[in-house]
Amino acid sequence: MIDHIGFAVSNYAKAKAFYVAALKPLGITLMMEIPAEVKGDFAAGGFGKDGKGFFWISESQKPVGNLHFALLGTRAAVDAFYKAAIAAGGKDNGAPGIRPHYHANYYAAFVIDLEGNSIEAVCHAPA
Repeated sequence: MIDHIGFAVSNYAKAKAFYVAALKPLGITLMMEIPAEVKGDFAAGGFGKDGKGFFWISESQKPVGNLHFALLGTRAAVDAFYKAAIAAGGKDNGAPGIRPHYHANYYAAFVIDLEGNSIEAVCHAPA
């Protein structure tokens, strides 16, 4: 199951203003922003509704593809995904672990695929 999807934009401020206006009629709002200082590489904004961010934009400073998507699984599945993706030729973009800047139980791993896109596996359940 896809947990969320995101993509890079050339100007975060302009893109954020566009999506705030364009998604409002659908009941989708800007739910979370993470500044570059917190993430360590780029600012990101998560849009969603009913307490769940599922559409993300970011102004990436890394030379990666434009697409990012996250697949939902258990913690064991996140670990297995990471090992399998690296073995298949993917590049490390964040080993399995807790990402507290999202929430206390956000356990994820990140890999860059063969085309330069960011693939994530995530578990939201407590350990």
